Amino acid sequence: MKPICFLAFMLITFSAYTQTWGPPTLDVEEYNFHLEIDGTSDMIHGLATVTIHFNHDADRFRLDLIAMDASGKGMRVDSVQLDSLSIPYSQQDSSLWINNSVQEGSTHRFAIYYHGIPNDGLYIGRNKFGDRTVFADNWPNRAQNWIPCVDHPADKAYVRWEIIAPPYIEVVANGKLLETVNLDQNHRMTVYASKAPLPTKVMAIGAAPFAIQQVGEIDGIPITSWVYPENREAGYFDYGMALPILDYFIGQLGPYPFAKLANVQSTTRFGGMENASNIFYFENSVTGKGRIQRLLAHEIAHQWFGNSASEADWPHIWLSEGFATYCTDLYTEHAMGRDSLVHYLQKERQAVIAFNQKKSIPVIQEGVTNYFQLLNANSYQKGAWVLHMLRRKLGDQAFWTGIREYYHHFALSNATTPDFQAVMEEVSGEDLENFFQEWLYTAGHPKLEYDWKYKSKVLTLNLKQSQKEGHFHFPLELLFRFKDGTSGFYTIEVTEDKQSFQWAFEQEVTGVVLDPETWLLAEFFPD
Repeated sequence: MKPICFLAFMLITFSAYTQTWGPPTLDVEEYNFHLEIDGTSDMIHGLATVTIHFNHDADRFRLDLIAMDASGKGMRVDSVQLDSLSIPYSQQDSSLWINNSVQEGSTHRFAIYYHGIPNDGLYIGRNKFGDRTVFADNWPNRAQNWIPCVDHPADKAYVRWEIIAPPYIEVVANGKLLETVNLDQNHRMTVYASKAPLPTKVMAIGAAPFAIQQVGEIDGIPITSWVYPENREAGYFDYGMALPILDYFIGQLGPYPFAKLANVQSTTRFGGMENASNIFYFENSVTGKGRIQRLLAHEIAHQWFGNSASEADWPHIWLSEGFATYCTDLYTEHAMGRDSLVHYLQKERQAVIAFNQKKSIPVIQEGVTNYFQLLNANSYQKGAWVLHMLRRKLGDQAFWTGIREYYHHFALSNATTPDFQAVMEEVSGEDLENFFQEWLYTAGHPKLEYDWKYKSKVLTLNLKQSQKEGHFHFPLELLFRFKDGTSGFYTIEVTEDKQSFQWAFEQEVTGVVLDPETWLLAEFFPD
């Protein structure tokens, strides 16, 4: 996901519902959503068939579903059935309680009939050209506004969509298009299904008058662009840049995990939303000027990190956003050269510094109840910098071997930060405990005050870590410039709050540059 502006998210209140995730009573295996979308009304009618495996005995259990409120917004359940027989249920706030005894190890399929006007999560309205559109926007846990579910990234499930809409509306959804059926003159059903289990945050449908382009195919994966007809030419050009990006990531990360890649112009509130196999981009992403390569790269990278290998709980969101940000940087390096990579790394470093000045918190932040607060520079830019520094620490070969092994092990599953650390330690043979503790579980970053002098053929460099959060341990690369015009690189290990280093040089040293190759997340203050 790519927020349009971090500040905007801090100023706007969203409907993100607090969840405490522990050992689950149930595991949803599959959703089948049959939804009817009217061409004029905001009301939806749904049948959710939910296949659930139960891990414990229970007299009743709950699913997430926002109940209809006094304003008429929300979902009202009409009936719940098991084996075609009605069973008792109740709704309260964000809970749908199903009062049916279940046994440990049993699996049941429940049919939930419901209707309502979504208050959030499914946007029914008009696009910038006045056409009526419907777009899901579930992140982080807003799917419960319009579908009964377990609205947490740790409970992945297969999903099938059966969407009934007017025939002039094109429908896109997760997975492979299975069929379109003309039911009558005014209704057409479009059916998609995902053979890959997904978290609800990236389950999505989109329905609008679309112009659709077949961009190409890579390794049997069709790539398409879905844009408003008025933006056909510009949208096809902008979204067509996805093909080389997908090709790069397949080469670096391994096989693409889903059945297709559809890039979709939409009314999402985000700059981009990485819905699995059908990515939604904000309306004005289309300009025809080809300026969204990094946006495309970020969302496409999420198909591996976030959608397939998903964070097991919200504090580990950097495994999604930090990875997608650094993958974007790596694609930038591949497509535009190292100077472009350094340019964006420096911008990202400044974003981390600015955020830390306002709020000094660690990347792994427990106890957050408004998950939109996690869409910050720690999760994105600092997460990317952690990976960049880890790459430097381990070397390219061990780093990439570890990244691929991590993805391979947790593809179509869930992971935590300790899981990632364990893989990187196993692959590299290094103890990374201090690295992960300092950069992910500790707030702040090094603030280095320094001075140097060359006297009597000896160069002395004095360093002081002045950050209040505690000292860090890190290698620091140095560039020394000499009077004869030559220069040399040297690396030191910084382990204390204050340290002095000395070198003997026959040639006079005329300049000292800290971190000349942009490998360290730090601030530098020369005396």
